[in-house]
Amino acid sequence: MGKRDELILKYASDLKERCNVTPDMDLLRKVTIGCGPSIYNADASTVSGSDKAELDRVRTGFLVKRLGLPDGIELEAAIANVINTYGRSNRNKYRAVVYYLLTRHFGKEAVYR
Repeated sequence: MGKRDELILKYASDLKERCNVTPDMDLLRKVTIGCGPSIYNADASTVSGSDKAELDRVRTGFLVKRLGLPDGIELEAAIANVINTYGRSNRNKYRAVVYYLLTRHFGKEAVYR
């Protein structure tokens, strides 16, 4: 099993245990691959739920550019909802998990098909 496969299993575990979500493993794999090499970097592989600049990057870099959503207040609300689902007090919010939850929230799974 490669490093990426190990990380995908870790992300699936987080989805089940911390978010109470049964993951679609095919979609999770594609979202993880879409994150690129950032999943291997300790700092880049996580999202800080309290850093406004980081959350703005998630909004513009992922939701607007990757998923093609129009920028607006609903994007910030969705990010806040995902951060709450993942657990605000949880320090390690994996980027792939956050992106997976946002993809499902907006029904944009087709972007990864």
